[in-house]
Amino acid sequence: MTAFRTVWVLGLGTVGAELAALFAQHGHQVIGIEADPLALARAVRRMPAVAGNLDLTVDLASAPPADLVIEALPEQAELKLAMLRRAGELCGPDTVFATTTAGFSVTELALESGRLTRTVGLQPGAEVLELVCTPVTEEAVRAAMRALITSLGRTPVSVSDHPGFIGSSLLLRYLNRSAALCEEGYASPADVDVAMTLGCGLKIGPMAQLDRMGLDVAAAGLRALAERTGDRSYLPAPILDRLVEQGRLGRKSGRGFHNYESTVDDAPPPLAAEARPVRRIGVVGSGTMATGVAEVTAAAGYDTVLIARTDLRAKQVTAAVERSLDRRVRKGKLTAEALSAIMDRLDCGTEMAALADCDLVVEAVAEDLAVKQAVFAELDRVTRPGAVLATITSSLSVTDCAAATSRPQDVIGLHFFNPAPVMRLVEVVHTRLSAPDAVATGISLATALGKRPVCCGDRAGFVVNRLLLPYLNDAVALAHRQHLDIADVDQVMAGGHGFPLGPFQLQDMIGLDVCLATVIRLHEVFRDPGLTPAEPLRQLVAAGHLGRKTGRGFYPHESA
Repeated sequence: MTAFRTVWVLGLGTVGAELAALFAQHGHQVIGIEADPLALARAVRRMPAVAGNLDLTVDLASAPPADLVIEALPEQAELKLAMLRRAGELCGPDTVFATTTAGFSVTELALESGRLTRTVGLQPGAEVLELVCTPVTEEAVRAAMRALITSLGRTPVSVSDHPGFIGSSLLLRYLNRSAALCEEGYASPADVDVAMTLGCGLKIGPMAQLDRMGLDVAAAGLRALAERTGDRSYLPAPILDRLVEQGRLGRKSGRGFHNYESTVDDAPPPLAAEARPVRRIGVVGSGTMATGVAEVTAAAGYDTVLIARTDLRAKQVTAAVERSLDRRVRKGKLTAEALSAIMDRLDCGTEMAALADCDLVVEAVAEDLAVKQAVFAELDRVTRPGAVLATITSSLSVTDCAAATSRPQDVIGLHFFNPAPVMRLVEVVHTRLSAPDAVATGISLATALGKRPVCCGDRAGFVVNRLLLPYLNDAVALAHRQHLDIADVDQVMAGGHGFPLGPFQLQDMIGLDVCLATVIRLHEVFRDPGLTPAEPLRQLVAAGHLGRKTGRGFYPHESA
C-alpha cells in the first residue's frame, strides 16, 4: 500500500485548510486546490507556513498525481461527486479517496464516484480522526488509513457509515440548539459561550465554535443531515440562514455571532437598575452546595448566617468550611489570619429567625419543589421587607418557588455550580415578576464574589443544563441506536471536539439519576421528541446503577 507521499486537498475552507496544514507539517507533499480565488486567498492567510510541503492552486489538472485525495468541499452532493469523479479521472487506480462529508453517505459517494472499494470518510478532530469505511472498503485501505492517521499524531476511531457518524451527529445538534437559544432572545451569544465554557469546562463556547466552523458550513451540514435522517432537530435554526444571507459567516468574514473586527468584550452588560445594598447574607441548607456558597460569601467579606436542620449538621458545615480554607492555607493561597477572619464572619445555627437582618438569603435545600416552597414560605415570614430571596435550583421553576411568598418581586434564582468555591459561573435567573433591582442585586453579588454572572429567564435548564443534558441524552440514544462502543463516543467528543470529558464519563460523574431527572423535566416542559429520555439511561437508573457514587453506571467504578 502507498505511503501517501502526495496528497490533494480539494477545498480549502476551515476543514480543508486544517487538514492540508496537518499533512504538510508531517512531511507529506500537499496540493491544496481551491477553485475560488478569493477563498484561496483567505486560506493562504489562515494557514501556517509549511516550507516546501504545501502548494496551493486553482487548477486541478495542473497538480501532480496523488496517492491520497481528500475532498473537503461544501455539503453539496453534486459538487462533491463532480470533483471526486474529476479527481478519479486524473489519478491512478491505486489512489485512495477520502471525503469529509458530515451529512451524506460515504458509501453512496464512493459508489457514484466510481471508487467504491477505495473511498473512506474522514472526520477531523483535535486529537482524533473518525475513519468511516464502507461495507466493501478494501482491508488494505482500512489498515493504511489507520496507520496514516496514527502517523499524523491522531488517534483513529473506526465508525460505520451512519448519518453524522459520531462527532457531527452530536456536535451539530448541540450547536443548532445553542443557535436557537440565542434566536429566542433567551441569552446573548456572549452569555451562552461564557455559560458553557465556565459551566462545563469547554475550551470554546458553542457560538464561537459555530463562527470558527463557518455558519454556512454548519447550516449546510445540518440541512444535509435533516434531509438524510428526516430528523427535524437538524433543521438549521433560522438565525443561521439569516446570518449567512447577510454575509456574516463567522471568523472568515469578520462577523458571525461575534464581531471579530473589534475586541470582543465578554464582561456582563451594565445593570438595568441599581442593586440593593448587601452586607449580610443568609444560606438555608447544609449540603455540599450550601456549604460551598457559605464559604464563598464569607470569604468575600460578607457576614454570613447558615441555617441547618440540626445542631450536628451546623457544626459539620462549620468544620467543612474550615477544612476547605485550611487546605488553601497549606497551599499558600490564604493566610492563617485570613482564615480566622473568614470563620469569624460565618455563623452556623438552626433558627430561621437568625435570618431576620439578612439583605439576601440563598435557599440551598433538596431539589424538591414542596421542600423549597416550605422554605420560601418561612423566609417570607422571617426576613425583612426588601430582602432578596434566591433559590439555588438547577431544574425547578423559580416562579413556583416565588409563589410560596407574598413578595415574588424579591425572588430570583442564583444557580451556583459545584464546587461553588471553584466554579466561576453563576446563572442569575429572573422571573416575569422579579423586580429589576432584585435581579441587579444578584448580578452585583455574583460579581463581588469573583464569579461571572449570566442572566437568563426562568425556563427549565436555564442555559447550561438546557444545552448540556440534551447533548448527553443524544449520546446515549445514538450509541444505543447505532450499537456504538461508548468508549469510542467518549474519545471522539473529548479528544476531538473540546469537551473535557466524554458524554458517558460525564454522566457517570454527575449521577445518572440526576441526568435522567433533568432530561425528564426538560421533556415535560418543551415537549420536544428529541428530549425523550434514552432507554438505556432509564434502565440503568431503574437498576440502581447511578455512576461513580454507586460503583457502576455506564462504566464500572471502584465502590464509593
